[in-house]
Amino acid sequence: MTYRDLGICRYISATPSQRFPVYTRGNAGEVYPEVFYPLSYSLAGPQGEHAMRNAVARSGLVSADEMVEAAPPGDDSEVSVALGVFCGYSYLNLSLNRVVALRVPGGSLDELDRGLLGNSDIVPPHVAHPDDTDRKASARALGFIYRTITTKDVEHLEADKREVELFITERGDPAEATDASLYETLTAYSDFGIHLFESHLFTSMQASTAVTTLGRLCSDALDDPDLAMQLLAGIGEVESAAPAASLFTLGKLAAATPGVDAAFDVGLPGLEERLQTLPEASEFLTEFEVFLDEFGSRGPNEWEVACDTWGTNHTLPLALIDRMRGAADDHDPVAQRQRLAAERVATVADTREKIGFGRRKLFDRVLGSATMFSQARERSKTTVVRYIQVTRLAAIELGQRVAARGAAAGGTTEADDIWYVVGDELEAFIDDPLPFAPVIAERRAARDELAKRIPPFTFFGEIPSPSTWPLRSEHQAETVEVGDELSGVSGCPGKAVGTARVVLDPSDPGDLGPGDVLIAPLTDPSWTPLFVPAEAVVVDVGAQMSHAVIVSRELGIPCVVSVTDATLRIPDGATVEVDGSTGVVTVISLP
Repeated sequence: MTYRDLGICRYISATPSQRFPVYTRGNAGEVYPEVFYPLSYSLAGPQGEHAMRNAVARSGLVSADEMVEAAPPGDDSEVSVALGVFCGYSYLNLSLNRVVALRVPGGSLDELDRGLLGNSDIVPPHVAHPDDTDRKASARALGFIYRTITTKDVEHLEADKREVELFITERGDPAEATDASLYETLTAYSDFGIHLFESHLFTSMQASTAVTTLGRLCSDALDDPDLAMQLLAGIGEVESAAPAASLFTLGKLAAATPGVDAAFDVGLPGLEERLQTLPEASEFLTEFEVFLDEFGSRGPNEWEVACDTWGTNHTLPLALIDRMRGAADDHDPVAQRQRLAAERVATVADTREKIGFGRRKLFDRVLGSATMFSQARERSKTTVVRYIQVTRLAAIELGQRVAARGAAAGGTTEADDIWYVVGDELEAFIDDPLPFAPVIAERRAARDELAKRIPPFTFFGEIPSPSTWPLRSEHQAETVEVGDELSGVSGCPGKAVGTARVVLDPSDPGDLGPGDVLIAPLTDPSWTPLFVPAEAVVVDVGAQMSHAVIVSRELGIPCVVSVTDATLRIPDGATVEVDGSTGVVTVISLP
């Protein structure tokens, strides 16, 4: 755990690699959009680095030894070669991923940048190194590709899921646990969590490999690289899409129950309490509890232990249900999935006919692999976030207990103070929180200051001082005019015209409803239920393997990602046309 002087404050900042010097918020910013909390980083940050190294080494593309690097003289911290938290923000090592791409036969940097970042024009060029290419690693890459496309099942992911469910059952209700048991739950995060995260990362690599191979096959055989995305629409069993279907059902149940519908109309503040006083709300509340039991671990920034999920703050899912009440019936996720599945069957049959007998067996194998691993990637992520929820609930309970003790001792300890201590301090903090007040105040102020600023999307070598970062409150983008076309990356094919609704927080979706186009800043899965009432989706960031792209294909919603500053450039109330096939958003009229 390394705290550094960042110019405007002292906060978490890792040591960057000199061998792999380019880092990016691309992908990492979708998973961890906010500033890390000290406790979360101490429990998961270094472990995430090791999990990423292990996953890359398992592929054979980069050896474990190549990812071990000595820190500069006088720096006793570990160099973050694969993942890193710099000035509080999460970054992915782009150089390392580019070396992986260069070692895959037929791979290219442009293909990697587009697939990972969405827009390869906004990142610095690759800095060549003599060790970038490696014949033995390239040979191992062929073996990795072959093993990926010939894998027949992912039973190990089901085993992980069963183990997590057993862990949840064994831990029980945090309110009934001892302090020692809660502490053990938190510290166990670094042991079991690293295995789950490594499994998710390796599965993601396999998914990317299979989808890329499918795209190359479609391009080589049919000169249609975009066909791969159509072939993966409506594949089913995508766990990140499941909450949207349940929320849609709850929204329609709320709308069909007059008292419940009226309670929603009053507004979100105090909604759950009002519903609990209504006898006719019993069915809705029962189904809502079933939903929370299954999906309570999901939510904005769900990888961050310190952030609320649908299970810890019920207002978050209730806000989504509120928007579902008015969703058009033809946006029913179940019906959409059935339609897409039927279209997919026809598309696959047509493609098999066109691709020719000689390549048909290979096509079937690659398509099966891309389908299985696309599903598996979302399944492994669901397993990780369910495990994180156990840790989150333990920390919340422990934080409340410590705050009560601090208040009883005459202090001003808050329940969320626990997020500002680190693992090595946790035992002492639990025993006596009062001595930690000054350092907690310092870290809280530092995090607040960093959260006000926009970190660089990429950096080379050393991250610039946060004092040079633009303030979010002052960030502006070029305004659009009628007829302007904003280019992005195709997420899900289809075309729609609607009223732009700029939503910056999924818990406050405003008036988003039928006929509207959702304009969102990022592609965290917690946003995807808002795809359902919308006609189309436009996202500031993302790439073809983003969670939102995968889910949009399951829901049949035209989607364009990586439209830089869309939430700033497109005014709320504008009429826009979204072409999910070309990745172009056209401004039809302004409010």
